[in-house]
Amino acid sequence: MKKLILGMAIVASAFVFAQKGDVNAQLQEANKTAMDAYNAKNYAVAAPKFMEVYNLLKSNGQDNKVYMYYAGLNYALANDYPQASKIYTDLINSGYTGVETTYTAKDNKTGQVSSYDQKTWEILKKTASKDYSDFKTQQSPSVESDLYETLATILLNTKKNDEALTIIEKGLAKFPNNAKLKEYQGTALYASGKTDQFMQNLKDQLAKNPNDATNWYNLGVLQSKNPATVNEAITSLQKAIELKPDFGNAYQNLVYAVIGDDEKAVNEINALRKTKPDEATKLIEARKDRFSKALPYGEKWLQAMPNDLTAVQTMKDVYNTTKNTAKANEMKAKEAELQAKQAK
Repeated sequence: MKKLILGMAIVASAFVFAQKGDVNAQLQEANKTAMDAYNAKNYAVAAPKFMEVYNLLKSNGQDNKVYMYYAGLNYALANDYPQASKIYTDLINSGYTGVETTYTAKDNKTGQVSSYDQKTWEILKKTASKDYSDFKTQQSPSVESDLYETLATILLNTKKNDEALTIIEKGLAKFPNNAKLKEYQGTALYASGKTDQFMQNLKDQLAKNPNDATNWYNLGVLQSKNPATVNEAITSLQKAIELKPDFGNAYQNLVYAVIGDDEKAVNEINALRKTKPDEATKLIEARKDRFSKALPYGEKWLQAMPNDLTAVQTMKDVYNTTKNTAKANEMKAKEAELQAKQAK
């Protein structure tokens, strides 16, 4: 699951709104309250105030969606995912990109630089040249891809995997090389139980970036679930540890992949012990051979995760099967130590 990370800053400016009288006073007050709350990281207060600014402007003919965007951002930061999801969906459906031109000028009397709407800025530039100077315009960057990324993350965090897939695919149609959306697509496919599509997604990503240890690991885990692709799983997991030598979970899954279905193997051995002892002996030797091959991966797993109870218990079995009594006893003592700590 992807953790929601939002780093988009809200630009604080001394906005001068075009409205007059009570409406202008409401706008200034709401904007100041929103900015103060945002700067104080009081996002639950900032969000509805930014929405109030947006609605006040809209009711007076200015559909400035940057304030809706600010509201959505703050709802997300406040973990109010339903409100954030609604706003981000509305922004995407409206075609909002965040690309806007800011018009600023300096008041020569106060020295303050303020932002204006285009019409007011042009009037000031034409008629108040002595009172204002430093007339500048600046275009903001697009946030469109961020809208898709954030909405996808919100939907994944709230287990709305099918909805997440829909928005991710819509985003990828516009931004086909967006690495985050491709990663989120894999997460959504896996969470939705669409493992075949998830596997293909991983292969597509690895074709573009073969040095992604996590994708090799995820591919190996999926491949290991099918007896027909266990060897492919081992290759994928080996690639993961080549890229990330301390990848404990990859070593763990390598151990499991090499050993195979040990419960089934033991049951087969026990069923043959009395009726076909020679065949049982062959199976016992084959089992021991698998454990011997898994041993180096298990030791690396234990090295990467020395206090993992599952690793210790697995290695106790590995050492017992490979007839290393001293190491098996060491694991047994470590197992008791870890269990005692967990019981406290």
